Amino acid sequence: MFLSRRSRQVEYFDAERSTTELAAFFKSLGRVNCALGFSKPFEDLLPEIAGVCQSLSILDLGAGDGMLGKTLSAWAGERGWDWRITNLDVNLAALELNPGARNVAGSALALPFRANSFDVVTASQMAHHLSDEEVVRLLRDAWRVARKGILICDIHRTLLVYCTLWFLLRAQHHTGPFYQDALLSVKRSWRVCELGKLAKTAEIPNVQVSILSRARVVLKAAKQPT
Repeated sequence: MFLSRRSRQVEYFDAERSTTELAAFFKSLGRVNCALGFSKPFEDLLPEIAGVCQSLSILDLGAGDGMLGKTLSAWAGERGWDWRITNLDVNLAALELNPGARNVAGSALALPFRANSFDVVTASQMAHHLSDEEVVRLLRDAWRVARKGILICDIHRTLLVYCTLWFLLRAQHHTGPFYQDALLSVKRSWRVCELGKLAKTAEIPNVQVSILSRARVVLKAAKQPT
């Protein structure tokens, strides 16, 4: 049945691409993300995880060109908060699209940081690029590095989301590999039970996996205060 299982097909932009292609990709992704309010789950839920959040250090996994970090920093700044974002991505060319930021080239599966290095570890729409086994590794290392908790947000794999994205891509006139990858991303994404099972395998305590606005699957877990 369509969308009943995660697709294993590799996306075009999962492979190494030219800087020109990457810049065009992230420009298109930014337009789609803004239309779909991609930062809202983090704006709503990070204060719940962190508690007092006037000053936060955040590690964003698979950050790409750093759009989430820039958006959250600006949103927090409007409230007089200081949110310091470190962008981690395995793709150095993607990070170079965001010069002047706190950028680290590295794998989300083997984070080059000591335990409790950041208040919160986040990931937006990157876990669907990984295998189930890799997601378990990501969750374990994210939990190790986080002082207060983790927040993973990805696409909800349903026909409604697929059709909504199809109409948006058409309306914004996206074509080519980005168009194909965007729809494939839905096919590669998650149901609540799937991410919940992986979190259990990763032995993440206090974890909650839920659907937000019918379009997002959100995994959050807060560490108990010591």
